[in-house]
Amino acid sequence: MKAYLLYRDRDADLQAPLPALADTAARDLELPTILDAMSQGDPFLREVAQRTLLTGLTSVDAVEYRQQILQDCLAQPSIVREVYRLATDALLGEKRVWRFYRPSPEMILSRGLEVLGLFVRHLHSLREVAASARGKLRSPGLTRFFSVLEAELSDDFFESADRHLAQLRFPDGILMSASLGEGLAGDRYVLRTSSQAKRGWAHRLLDRWRPSNSFEIGERDESGHRNLAELRDRGVNLVANAVAQSNDHVVSFFELVRAELGFYVGCLNLHEQLTRIGSPTCVPEVRSPAELQLRVRGLYEPCLALRLGQRTVSNDLSADGKRLVFVCGANQGGKSTFLRSVGLVHLMLQAGMFVPAESCTASLSRGVYTHFKREEDATMTHGKLEEELGRMHQIVAHIPPEGLLLCNESLSSTNEREGSEIARQILRALGEDRVRIVFVTFLYDLVHGFAQSPVDPSVLLLNAERLPDGRRTYRMVEGAPLPTSYGEDLYRKIFGAGGEAAAPEAPGGHPPGGPNVPAEGPTVPTSR
Repeated sequence: MKAYLLYRDRDADLQAPLPALADTAARDLELPTILDAMSQGDPFLREVAQRTLLTGLTSVDAVEYRQQILQDCLAQPSIVREVYRLATDALLGEKRVWRFYRPSPEMILSRGLEVLGLFVRHLHSLREVAASARGKLRSPGLTRFFSVLEAELSDDFFESADRHLAQLRFPDGILMSASLGEGLAGDRYVLRTSSQAKRGWAHRLLDRWRPSNSFEIGERDESGHRNLAELRDRGVNLVANAVAQSNDHVVSFFELVRAELGFYVGCLNLHEQLTRIGSPTCVPEVRSPAELQLRVRGLYEPCLALRLGQRTVSNDLSADGKRLVFVCGANQGGKSTFLRSVGLVHLMLQAGMFVPAESCTASLSRGVYTHFKREEDATMTHGKLEEELGRMHQIVAHIPPEGLLLCNESLSSTNEREGSEIARQILRALGEDRVRIVFVTFLYDLVHGFAQSPVDPSVLLLNAERLPDGRRTYRMVEGAPLPTSYGEDLYRKIFGAGGEAAAPEAPGGHPPGGPNVPAEGPTVPTSR
């Protein structure tokens, strides 16, 4: 049996290598916070969630297949969690069954029968869950999975399995045949089915007085008992191998079910935590990479919301047809947080998940890559500009056409003229290769060059909103770049108007009112 819960026509491969630079993207987008929420301390769930999130899908059909399963999981979470629990318990039970250092065929058979008996009980429970789910599921993936379970795990299957397991325990002893080979050695050992169980009690009673060719081995005849054990091993060797293979087959089935359902269990965990703090989620509408669509309403950064335990400020973004998005504006205006929210939306969307927004329509990308500002090299091996260019070179070498690049204050380690020129050449080259870019920057000369007439229709200019009194709303609004990032606002905030240190703001302060401020629950400003 196949699960086919992550892909329509193949099994998930948890051993496949992650895409190039995936670990960098995970760190820059603070993905560990999402993974902690999905796994809730379970290292296996964390591994499954990380691999699935970082190995994004590039087919609309594949994403929609997962989305349909996820919607069933959100509607019937108890069914999904019960199947996951059964698969986990079966695998843990198999590991608890005794093992041996130097296995013999008879020991392999004995352990295999015990494990198969355990698996049969769990398969029976699995069929009961499948029967209870009948009519409650709509997705093609889960409907097919439970239909196969009910068809394959029929009453006839369990009756046959119980009968074979009982027979392989040899309650009437082992019956086998052999022939003489070279040197009068035994050859062609064949295990035979005993006819004792089919005969009536009268025939078996009369057999005791019928003459037979037999002998008994003395209790102290160690060599005889050893030879008899070798004969038994030769007789049961093929059966032991068959039982071991059956055991491996059922183990692989439970492992696949556990791994593929584990991703959806992680989604349920994350969804429950976001719902508990009043943060909205939605199942996005997916478009092909060539369509260049990105429209999001109520976009927020889920890592920040999870850390603070409450709903945060959201943004609306309309970037259809835009291949390059610049984000500029005031210091501490929420630009980096906004950039991470865009990256996480794409990672979650391409994994077939819900996204942290009220509504979303977005094109797939062929990989998410990040180039964020780093701290100074403590070893002094490279200069900061050299280090930035080295990381950018790695990205350019790996990013495919229709990939997504997120840059956070890149190339800010040199002066504005040089940084702007280097960035301009990189952006134009990547644009010619159909790479989508979201660029947070303070390089006014760079952005101003793209903002001059005639304005490229594939470029979107955003600014972190700042009110006349200097307060930040932590929202991004369309507009031309500004020649200042309002560093004096930070000076006044920290030192006060007269140069003395100002009292810090109370934590959890509310941003000014506006159309995007949630009507219910507290809101907090983003961290940057």
